[in-house]
Amino acid sequence: METIMLDQKWKEAWKVELSKSVFSVKVNEDLIHRSLVYQLANARINLAHTKTRWERRGSTRKLYRQKGTGRARMGSARSPIRKKGWLAFGPRNNRTFAISMNKKERRLALFSILSSKVKNKDLIVVNDIKMKEIKTKSMIDVFKALPYKEKALLALPERNEVLEKSAANIPYVKTVSVNYLNTHDLLKYKTLVLLKGSVDHLNALAK
Repeated sequence: METIMLDQKWKEAWKVELSKSVFSVKVNEDLIHRSLVYQLANARINLAHTKTRWERRGSTRKLYRQKGTGRARMGSARSPIRKKGWLAFGPRNNRTFAISMNKKERRLALFSILSSKVKNKDLIVVNDIKMKEIKTKSMIDVFKALPYKEKALLALPERNEVLEKSAANIPYVKTVSVNYLNTHDLLKYKTLVLLKGSVDHLNALAK
């Protein structure tokens, strides 16, 4: 399959070949959802941490004798039912929320999203974007000329400090290496902008 590629002046220049195995697969929404849950769960950082009875400071002496006081029996001041005592069944930072997902399933989920971008006309292919210096205004002018919808995700074939830093302060644009295209970013940003080198990299994944 083919799609139109824009030149440096953002005019339709020529057509570029897109692999059917990557950009024309059946969209599997269930697989995309699982991939998103997998990514968010594995990126979750567990910060909440409470102390057990052995970590809480304080004496372990029994507060008063077992019998003869007329009150309920009581252990040490570190009891969870007393003020400043340890917390029973509280959250611990050694808990993991990571889940597993097969590599083939993750790749198919990526292909499903890319195919949906093509189907919904949310994919823009550009031959190249060249900038002489790091300048946010220049990057804004670039995207003003592109027919993108809402937010745009720019996938670069390799590290490009000029483009990355020029787009860093634009809230509706994000740059990412094509190697790190992920479900979360592709769903968050409506339009995907690929450079010619990025298309070649994705086409190679089908082999």
